Amino acid sequence: MRAVLVVNPNATTTTRRTRDVLTRALASETKLEIAETRRRWHAAALARSCAADGVDVIVVLGGDGTVNEVANGLLTEGPQPGLPAVAVIPGGSTNVLARSLGLPRDPVEATGAVLEALRNGTRRTIGLGLADSRYFTFCSGLGLDAEIVRAAESLRSTGTRVSNSVHTRTAFRTFFTASDRRHPPLTIERPGRPAERGLFCAIVQNTSPWTYSGNQSLSPCPDASFDLGLDVFSLRTMRTVPAADQLLRVLGKGRPPGGRAALVLHDLDEFTVIATRPLPHQVDGEYLGERERVTYRSVPHALDIVL
Repeated sequence: MRAVLVVNPNATTTTRRTRDVLTRALASETKLEIAETRRRWHAAALARSCAADGVDVIVVLGGDGTVNEVANGLLTEGPQPGLPAVAVIPGGSTNVLARSLGLPRDPVEATGAVLEALRNGTRRTIGLGLADSRYFTFCSGLGLDAEIVRAAESLRSTGTRVSNSVHTRTAFRTFFTASDRRHPPLTIERPGRPAERGLFCAIVQNTSPWTYSGNQSLSPCPDASFDLGLDVFSLRTMRTVPAADQLLRVLGKGRPPGGRAALVLHDLDEFTVIATRPLPHQVDGEYLGERERVTYRSVPHALDIVL
């Protein structure tokens, strides 16, 4: 079995020594090649090369951003038979995809799970989301959540380590100071259905949870699944009390998110989010700039995962 280990050398939770241990373990079961990413979108280029060369498995050691690049590189021409399977070993700070798949958080233990799956030949085929032309594995968003991602990336650019506590403070500061809390800018349009207007954000989930804060999962759309279409959550109000109530629901305390203060849509094949002004946009926790319109599509059976 031919395998390529795509390594992000800047992955935040692994050391060189740990990477050497993982490499030796994987090499004991596969004909392994190692490729380190050196720039943005290098992982996507490596994935395209792996597909062209007939590699069986791409093992990704990195965070959610590296996995996203690999998925987009593999699916340059869309889902098709014969593409390499993907194995995920968590190496980032949050690792939402790996945890959503049920993999251990520790990279050594996760490697053990991947090796067992390789020996047994087990795979899971998952659906992905598509935001215009960009695939995402677990989430995307336009508005508030992308504002938080943008603020966190700005802190990282100054050399600040964005821990869970820093991220939480950034989220609260963004909610109270950076967002326009009076004028809802978003409309969601679905084929054959009335438009949903007067919305403040669009959090799109391809699985549950949406993200984690330390050990705490957060899921505005708790019924989202890799095996179904996309789910979307939006606030109808940014007033403090109802928004705080929705946050408690997202944390799993009390009733599920929704009600009069929020919109939750489940298992959608396609929808378009339209903004009255340019708003931040993110996929899988990566800020992509500002957009006024994004069309989302569900892409079933898109990616084979070693699991």
